[in-house]
Amino acid sequence: MKNRTQSSQPRQWHGVNLGNWLVLEKWMEPHLFEGLAADDENELAREADSEWLQQRIKHHRDLYITEDDFRQIAQSGLNLVRLPVPYTVLSKKPPLGGCYRYVDKAMDWCEKYGLKLLLDLHTAPGGQNGFDSSGVIGKVTWHLKPQKVEQAIEVLEGLARRYGTREGLFGIEVINEPISYTVFRSSRKRYAPRNPKDAAISTYVPLRFLRQYYLACYKRLRRCLPPDKAIVFHDGFRLAHWKTFFAKHHMSNVYVDAHIYLSAAERAVRMHNPLAYRLILAFERHRLRDMQRHVPVIVGEWCVENDWAKDLDRGELTDDEFDDEQQRRFALVTRMQLECFAACSGWVYWSWKLEPSQHTAPDAMWKECWDFRRAQMHGWLPRAF
Repeated sequence: MKNRTQSSQPRQWHGVNLGNWLVLEKWMEPHLFEGLAADDENELAREADSEWLQQRIKHHRDLYITEDDFRQIAQSGLNLVRLPVPYTVLSKKPPLGGCYRYVDKAMDWCEKYGLKLLLDLHTAPGGQNGFDSSGVIGKVTWHLKPQKVEQAIEVLEGLARRYGTREGLFGIEVINEPISYTVFRSSRKRYAPRNPKDAAISTYVPLRFLRQYYLACYKRLRRCLPPDKAIVFHDGFRLAHWKTFFAKHHMSNVYVDAHIYLSAAERAVRMHNPLAYRLILAFERHRLRDMQRHVPVIVGEWCVENDWAKDLDRGELTDDEFDDEQQRRFALVTRMQLECFAACSGWVYWSWKLEPSQHTAPDAMWKECWDFRRAQMHGWLPRAF
């Protein structure tokens, strides 16, 4: 399979996600949820006073990401911004509706600073993975209801019609992290639904359904999306299953998105040292290179978090010695990951920021690993790409 616009693309895409701007994640900025028992967007909208929440959301969206962020992203040598949007992105219904106005701004700023924008449908009605990033913790029922599936596709079509001809548009990702059986089973304790009824009917997204959905998305998006704009498909935590799918259905200018978090692999293998990381990343590099032979792959989410560097024992080290050693460890693991991702078409860091200011320490050290600006400030990431 050949991408029609391959020759006009850079050698590799280097980008950041704008997480927690238009799709809220409580762990990234907890104060938005202060005073409420809500743990996700769905509960927040249900529990909070609508008028009060509408003002709070507007204040957050106005200030959390601004034009200056896009300027800094470009100055860092990055060329791609992945923007998670909710399925309500085109809705005007308060308190969470109306965020298309901020997508408009993001598109303008990308074009001003020479960046490309990937619009990522990060939530689905009924939930597609049960993670807090899906807007509804523990609930995975979107794929069980045809009307909800149709609703998601109509949102994608709306985005394509609104932004398809914009110079700054890289493409559209049709759904974020539709959950596999293995991941669904392993995440149930961590992401348990508050409503027992949701727990009773929630289930993983089968590969057969996902293939049908991806085919429908491609056919309908290509009717309103120019051929030079990419369509991106998350691997559904099943990367190896997509080798022949896109060529079989004669799809052009498509990408597979694979999310690779070293911290997630650590939880599985329970080994925290450079040798273990090299083995893990050698395996991931093999998978990426193998898939890249069939279809371009982007690692749409990753970060520098790893226990070897994060949990360094201070022992008898001075403050300066501790900082230097921790910086060395993070930088080493970062280089290992970037070498791994060189096997594919690019990567997108999660996330650009957590706290509004990079000089305001987060409430937990591990969060610094997920903030691109702070990781770069510490020397854990290169100063420029």
